[in-house]
Amino acid sequence: MDVQEIKQRFGIIGNSPLLNRAIDIANQVAPTDISVLVTGESGSGKEAFSHIIHQLSGRKHGPFIAVNCGAIPEGTIDSELFGHEKGAYTGAVGERKGYFETVNGGTIFLDEIGEMPLGTQARLLRVLESGQFIRVGSSKVEKTNVRVIAATNVDVYEAVKAGKFREDLYYRLNTVPLRIPPLRDRKEDVYLLFRKFSADFTAKYRTPALQLDESAQQVLTNYSWPGNVRQLKNIAEQLAVLERDRTITAATLLNYIPHEAGRSNLPMRVENQPREDFSERDILYKVLFDMKRDMVELKKLVADIIEHGGVSGGYTGNPQTLNHLYHDLELPARPETQFTIQQPVISNANNNNNHNEPVITHDAQEVEESLSLIEKESDLIRKALKKHKGKRKLAAHELGISERTLYRKIKELNL
Repeated sequence: MDVQEIKQRFGIIGNSPLLNRAIDIANQVAPTDISVLVTGESGSGKEAFSHIIHQLSGRKHGPFIAVNCGAIPEGTIDSELFGHEKGAYTGAVGERKGYFETVNGGTIFLDEIGEMPLGTQARLLRVLESGQFIRVGSSKVEKTNVRVIAATNVDVYEAVKAGKFREDLYYRLNTVPLRIPPLRDRKEDVYLLFRKFSADFTAKYRTPALQLDESAQQVLTNYSWPGNVRQLKNIAEQLAVLERDRTITAATLLNYIPHEAGRSNLPMRVENQPREDFSERDILYKVLFDMKRDMVELKKLVADIIEHGGVSGGYTGNPQTLNHLYHDLELPARPETQFTIQQPVISNANNNNNHNEPVITHDAQEVEESLSLIEKESDLIRKALKKHKGKRKLAAHELGISERTLYRKIKELNL
């Protein structure tokens, strides 16, 4: 059976080369009994390909079952797949056959295989290698003849490296990898799929046919479709039911597309973009480092005054005015040390001064300061509240934290 015949038989819409390649691989692997790992994003149609493989195989008259591994609790998944004996655990009032026993001679589709617990993965590996399994609470080895098709929307190899998926099971399942392309890589198929879905839903709900104008077609094609075919089908159904005007414009279509996603044609979030969701500790460290930098510059400035009698670049004003300026600024302390500027002492004792100008002497002293983050945090909150005259909402905005967090900090620090 060629690709076009498979499309007609299973109702697959599209002419993308990537889609045709995936169908061709499914067609070639179907007559065999080897395991297949279907990869693709959520909503791209992985389960549809499992049906293709089953229906084109020698097991087409046998049972088929699809199991979502991510939807079964970890404590019961072994019982669901392999069965259990009476009294195997609390609530096991009788024996139960698992899916691998009831689907004997057929095909089992394990969706979201990446969510399967490691213990269950070991049991699955034994089934794949020897066709044997043991019910929960039993010691008797059972036999089964089941073909396994697994699917996932995560990078299983990365899960292997992270220790969340067994490497031996990965290579056993990945005998024939089958990748389903996302809808954003099948732009030529988007409008065809929409027409099919809209025709189906208008017939189902007995509403007039939908028409997309040119601008709406362009929006439809350029959108990244993070939810893939499932999202497109959902939007087609909404339009078929809700819109009174049956000619859909770009403005109308954008009302049904999430705004945050509609602004970008990127297929996914770019991980290298800078993130702004800093924690409170990150913000505090940033403030402290900025304070340190400012104090280093201030120390250099004061050292210039002491050494040269003025600031590099030619500060010739009254030193006492400069000293008052530092006090008026209420500069925060440097994290390691606090550099204290004392009032300059003016003396006329220098007889060698021809112009009888006063001689300025300075006395600088380094005072050890606490490095406690709690004290710094308390100090910053007090300053923010003082700056905004006790208005907590404005103070929280200034500190870069939520108002609720500010209330909690005030209570914790007993401010």
